Amino acid sequence: MTLKLISWNVNGIRAIEKKGFAGIVNSLDTDVLCLQETKAQDDQVAEVLKQCEHPFFSNSAERKGYSGTAIITRQTPLSVERDMGIAHHDMEGRILCAEYDKFFLVNVYVPNSGAELARLEYRQQWDADFMAYLKKLESTKPVVLCGDLNVAHQPIDLANPKSNYNKTAGYTQVEIDGISSLLNNGFADTFRALHPDQVAYSWWSYRFNARAKNLGWRIDYFLVSQSILPHVKEAFILPDVTGSDHCPVGIVIDL
Repeated sequence: MTLKLISWNVNGIRAIEKKGFAGIVNSLDTDVLCLQETKAQDDQVAEVLKQCEHPFFSNSAERKGYSGTAIITRQTPLSVERDMGIAHHDMEGRILCAEYDKFFLVNVYVPNSGAELARLEYRQQWDADFMAYLKKLESTKPVVLCGDLNVAHQPIDLANPKSNYNKTAGYTQVEIDGISSLLNNGFADTFRALHPDQVAYSWWSYRFNARAKNLGWRIDYFLVSQSILPHVKEAFILPDVTGSDHCPVGIVIDL
């Protein structure tokens, strides 16, 4: 069975609805669409997603207008779980896990370390706990992880690595070590595996006309358990899809 999976940080589902979200979803023609940063409560997300004519699930933050994740899926999952089961991580709607026959699909919006790196210490603890959560899932069946991981892993993954290193959220050694730990413990970066030397970004600041100049960062990913990597036939980034400061990223898998 061939599946097309797409992940997209929409930076506000109610805002992107006004920019033709339903039409964009139809044009993506995907089996599963994972959304991050919905910035809405579950009932507000449902009001938007009911236009998509497929089953959907959401996980919203306790704080209104903040964070949040959602999944639209043609095939109804065997089960859907929210959060990682650790109270102080589970207030922001950052994780949705859909179980399918052959894999778990984990949709995640990883915490940003924030201005002046105020949440960097918290981010480090999140990364460690999230790793444990993923490995527990993987002990049952392989994992496909997607979402906004809020980190550029290598210099090739951002336009200005030297000026941002250890100064800007998303490119500190602590955050780099977090994603490296995933890659050193059984997960593969699908885009980099299939396109080792391609410069491509998934997020651009709204400032300084960054998108037009392609001064971006690759912080949105599909990571998969190593056992799934041979089944990944395509890994792609769709920079021409607008409506958010992020663009969609995706994979095609044959399982």
